[in-house]
Amino acid sequence: MLLGSADPDRLKAWYRDGFHAEVDGYGNLNLGGFGLVIEPRDDVAVKTAEPGRCIVNFAVDDIEATAAHLRTLEVEWLVHPEDRGIGWFATLIDPDGNYVQLIQMRPEYYANL
Repeated sequence: MLLGSADPDRLKAWYRDGFHAEVDGYGNLNLGGFGLVIEPRDDVAVKTAEPGRCIVNFAVDDIEATAAHLRTLEVEWLVHPEDRGIGWFATLIDPDGNYVQLIQMRPEYYANL
């Protein structure tokens, strides 16, 4: 996935630190097999105007542990972890204003696939 940013170094650091991403020799982030490229762009605003248009989702094994780590980084929360029946969901906001969602589905959800 490619994210354009007016401040790519800040955004890369946020995702790297928040999600324990490995960084390759080109500065791209490996988030558990998911590749995230963050590039400088002069055609995007500092903050997105429509943060719900594209939401970056992370499936996590332990949403409370992930949230606890993110809280140490003083991230901005839109929705703290909450039970929505089929699983736990939370939404935070990255430095560019994009929504980032954490999802921990219940085991029975996967059993019914």
